[in-house]
Amino acid sequence: MATKVIVNLPDEAPYAVRIGEGIIADLGRNLRDIPRFARTADVLVVTDSNVAPLYLAAVRESLAAAGFKAADAVVPAGEETKSVEVAAELWSALAQLAFGRDCLVVALGGGVVGDLAGFVAATYMRGVPVVQVPTTLLAMVDSSVGGKTAVNLPEGKNLAGVFYQPSFVCADTATLATLPDREWRCGCAEVAKSAAIDSDDFFFWLCEHAPQLAARDSQVAAEAIKRCVVFKADVVARDKTESAGVRECLNFGHTLGHAIEAAAGYGTYSHGAAVAEGMRFALALNDGADASPEFAEALGRLLDTLQLPVLEWRAPADRLLEAMRCDKKNRGGDVRFVLADDVGRWHVEAIGEERLRESLEAW
Repeated sequence: MATKVIVNLPDEAPYAVRIGEGIIADLGRNLRDIPRFARTADVLVVTDSNVAPLYLAAVRESLAAAGFKAADAVVPAGEETKSVEVAAELWSALAQLAFGRDCLVVALGGGVVGDLAGFVAATYMRGVPVVQVPTTLLAMVDSSVGGKTAVNLPEGKNLAGVFYQPSFVCADTATLATLPDREWRCGCAEVAKSAAIDSDDFFFWLCEHAPQLAARDSQVAAEAIKRCVVFKADVVARDKTESAGVRECLNFGHTLGHAIEAAAGYGTYSHGAAVAEGMRFALALNDGADASPEFAEALGRLLDTLQLPVLEWRAPADRLLEAMRCDKKNRGGDVRFVLADDVGRWHVEAIGEERLRESLEAW
């Protein structure tokens, strides 16, 4: 049985996130139930070379059964695909298909495909609808919800993008059966991040169930996905465009995490492994009077249980500083970190270069 979470946003139509096993088969019918798609015909399914052999046929079959005419674009798998060049190829594909503003883009895949297809949909003809069909744990718990779309630049990750909400999210947990262990652990890092900055209820539930989540228990995974979506939907509803200072909490662990990904070379470490290390670093960096050492220890143990150990890789401080200077949260030249004081309590702090360099060298 599918679970439905409604994302309500100010000044925008709400959208549903459906979570359940085998629900890709219902995708076309569910889209037809959305009034804006009652007469939509043209659909472009964007997916990658890993996901296409597994799930593209099922998506196309579901869309065809509901009367949609679907074309598809299969891009290479990997972070390098999230680029302006590939976005331009997809814009051209939509134009060559003569798709107008009444078309629909379906993003079938993980976070790379979701970000890329969302960005293309947001910018083609100044915006056509996008539907997210996440196939990784990371995408289900984080990137498919909330409307952040982007491509990478040589200077840094996600530097060209736009806030653009999906019209529907279909999280079919059956697709997680084919997810490699590395990518499973990647999603577990984002679950841990969400739990840490959400509430005692979520955090202590996750601490109790972390062994089952690490072992890929399907019921625990479905509950974790639901909790993450509910949490993120609440955050996004209060700060849709990261302008009210609320949504920044979602970047816990990401400042150093993105720098590790860039400095090590995209793909060397998963996004989740880098973010887990970023959370550990942020905990060590937080020397405020309100910082709880018990929380830091508990989060460290949780990451260990989720098979996200301390990374053995290191890089010169200057190299990491250069990568962090491109972080989108920075203001006035200072690198800004989300620092978690305790479960559900966090703040953003600008860290001066001297202190940051010393901390990186110690790390």
